[in-house]
Amino acid sequence: MLMTRGLRRAAVPRLARRYMCATAARRTTTSGLVAPGAGARFHDYDAAVTACVERRALKQGRQVHAHMVTARYRPPVYLATRLVIMYARCGALDDARNVLDGMPERNVVSWTAMISGYSQTGQHAEALELFIRMLRAGCKPNEFTFATVLTSCSGPQSIHQVKQVHSLIAKTNFESHMFVGSSLLDMYAKAGNIQEARRVFDMLPERDTVSCTAIISGYAQLGLDDEALDLFRQLYSTGMQCNYVTFTTLLTSLSGLASLDYGRQVHGLILRKELPFFVVLQNSLIDMYSKCGKLLYSRRVFDHMPQRSAISWNAMLMGYGRHGIGHEVVQLFRSMTEEVKPDSVTLLAVLSGCSHGGLVDEGLDIFDLIVKEQNAVLSIGHYGCVIDLLGRSGRLQKALDLIRDMPFEPTPAIWGSLLGACRVHINVSVGEVVAQKLLDMEPGNAGNYVILSNIYAAAGMWKDVFRVRNLMLEKTVTKEPGQSWIILDKVIHTFRSSDRFHPRKKDIDAKIKEIYVDIKAAGFVPDLSCVLHDVDDEQKERMLLGHSEKLAVTFGLMNTPPGLTIRVMKNLRICVDCHNFAKFVSKVYRREISLRDKNRFHLLTDGACTCGDYW
Repeated sequence: MLMTRGLRRAAVPRLARRYMCATAARRTTTSGLVAPGAGARFHDYDAAVTACVERRALKQGRQVHAHMVTARYRPPVYLATRLVIMYARCGALDDARNVLDGMPERNVVSWTAMISGYSQTGQHAEALELFIRMLRAGCKPNEFTFATVLTSCSGPQSIHQVKQVHSLIAKTNFESHMFVGSSLLDMYAKAGNIQEARRVFDMLPERDTVSCTAIISGYAQLGLDDEALDLFRQLYSTGMQCNYVTFTTLLTSLSGLASLDYGRQVHGLILRKELPFFVVLQNSLIDMYSKCGKLLYSRRVFDHMPQRSAISWNAMLMGYGRHGIGHEVVQLFRSMTEEVKPDSVTLLAVLSGCSHGGLVDEGLDIFDLIVKEQNAVLSIGHYGCVIDLLGRSGRLQKALDLIRDMPFEPTPAIWGSLLGACRVHINVSVGEVVAQKLLDMEPGNAGNYVILSNIYAAAGMWKDVFRVRNLMLEKTVTKEPGQSWIILDKVIHTFRSSDRFHPRKKDIDAKIKEIYVDIKAAGFVPDLSCVLHDVDDEQKERMLLGHSEKLAVTFGLMNTPPGLTIRVMKNLRICVDCHNFAKFVSKVYRREISLRDKNRFHLLTDGACTCGDYW
């Protein structure tokens, strides 16, 4: 009767309680087996265990199990498996394992339930070890076993583990099963082998939303945004059903491409499908619009959310910071503290936003406030933001002192941030110290050599420029070529510096010379310090005209109607001369230009940029 009272407290259904009361009164034989006429006991226990599983009632589940032991009832395989499931669902994995190990017989469901328990709680090594024991015991896995064990293939050896499980899947003819195939391609994609993931996907006789989303996500996670978009278009045209996860994944790729037209279409599709509200989907829309240069749209999505998580606020903060609108970052952060508790990502977003917006003192004040009042746990990323904040403001020695005093070993990214600041402020002494650290840590990173060369060139130290370039040749280090691209009529046009292969090269060259005359008449003066070669001024001007972002802006001006924003993306940081060029083009031709470089957005209108010439 004690067990019955415990079940009542857990609100187990009345029928189960009545069965358990009846069961408690039954007798057992001296051998410990259920007495004749007590065959209904199985159903009693099954109903009680099922109720505990559904309600995750661990305490009452243990009472049911204890009653079986006290009554000397030996549960059959099915009921013992239900006990394993009950304990696993309630997080009591040790109890679940004890039941499994004590079973005289086990079936595939028993093993799979335990493997699933380990897998879902991140105990991947235990899950794989138990899977091997299952195979050695002669039990054949089913589709659920394979789908479960694949999710436990993680860590440095994940690709090898996936391949081993895959070979067993192929031998047992489960490769084309939808559940198994979806898990298999998902794990290949997460391990970076997108070719094998695509092969598995193409072999599936039927594809559901999960498998389609998994392969699109695989491309997106590896930064293969064009491929992810193309595949989505193919699958959608053949009737693929989408859920919020599919759209969230697709929006990630569109963020990488900065494809505003496609982003708007996907947003419209989401609205037409009338999907229920999902915070993660709205967060993806905020991020996509901000990376496409449309902060107004991001803010509309943000303002219309019925509920927001810290991630929602962080996405909006990062959007403002990416565009250099520091005052909005500070204002939004203050509003956030009234609604949700900021986290470590919030602090990173605020510090980065203040850095890009030139709000050095405000950023440092917020940093001190959060550290003192909220006892924030600081990471090396937070120190990196403060160092970047100091570096951008020209406080290079203070930034160097902070690197030396911080409780973390400085990373190449932190040293690189300071080296970039030395280039902006043409500080040779600190730049040489920082560059030497980086060359020791990353001897094969061409970017460090290039920035040091830039510092020397800006200071007119041409012998040192040649010395750095010769060092690059000795170490066979190659610089990443600059390239810019623009999307027109859903076609991506890519330009490289001094591009000689574009089919409309002659037209572009003629147009850029015409633009050059017009903007010079309006006061544009080329910044020859951006040319890192010791040549005469006339040749420097010709070299500047070949920069990829100038070619992309010119092409956009040639092929878009008046009033339409010219949207250009660049893989590297925009140079000062190209930034000035775009400012004057926006003023002379009355065109808005959105230029996204490696670090941030520049929105240029009527001769001014949202960055305030601070980047």
